This record gives sequence, C-alpha cells and structure tokens, in this order.
Amino acid sequence: MNATQALKLLKENGYKHTKQRIRLLELLDKQEQYLSVKHLWGDFQVDFPGASYDTVYRNLYTLSELGILETTTLDGEKHFRFHCETDGHHHHFICTTCGKSNAIDICPMDAVTDQLPEHQIEHHTFEVYGKCPSCM
Repeated sequence: MNATQALKLLKENGYKHTKQRIRLLELLDKQEQYLSVKHLWGDFQVDFPGASYDTVYRNLYTLSELGILETTTLDGEKHFRFHCETDGHHHHFICTTCGKSNAIDICPMDAVTDQLPEHQIEHHTFEVYGKCPSCM
C-alpha cells in the first residue's frame, strides 16, 4: 500500500481527500516502520499547527478500519504503518526499538487448530517482537 493507493481506496469508500488526510498519508509513505500517533502528530503539526491529537488519532483509526494501515501495540501504545504488500497470509517480526517490521511467512495456526478441533476460530494475530540487526 502507498499514498496513491490509499487515496483511491478512501475515495471508493466515500471519504474526501482532505489536506490533513493527504499529509498523514505522505508522512506514512516515507516510513517503513510502525509509528506512534504521538510521532505522527509531531510531524503533522509542522503543516497543521492548530490540529488536535484527536484529529490525527481519528484519521489513523479510519485508515486502519479501511485496511489501509496495519496496527500493533508497542509499550502500551498503538503504532501504525501502511498495510504491507506481501502476498497472502503472513505475520510480522517487529523491532521494539525502531519499529521496522519483517514479514514472517509461517503461521502457527495449524498447530492451534489441531488442539481445538471443535472450535471455530474467527480471527488471529501473531507478532514477534525483538531487536533488528541494526538496533542490537
């Protein structure tokens, strides 16, 4: 996903292309790691000094609900990044220092499903946290 694809998806879902949304998408497009609302808000305020933290927060959650952004929680705080373009079902390794992520192409759900034969699993997430080689 990138800013151009995100704007198209927003329009398809009836959302306007506001200057604030466009700027948020540009900020996210420049990064390859998960970013906190606080981090994005700091950069966002350069162009929109009167904008509230809630404005950034609401827009990020809207983008997440539309599948434009992925979320994770680091140190008790939500972090966001563009939905990665890896084909098919996958999970992530996420660096707890810099927020960069790598796709993991294996899924532990086969083992879990075998242990819960009469259960209907509707959704799951699997993320591995640690330090990337650059941050060690």
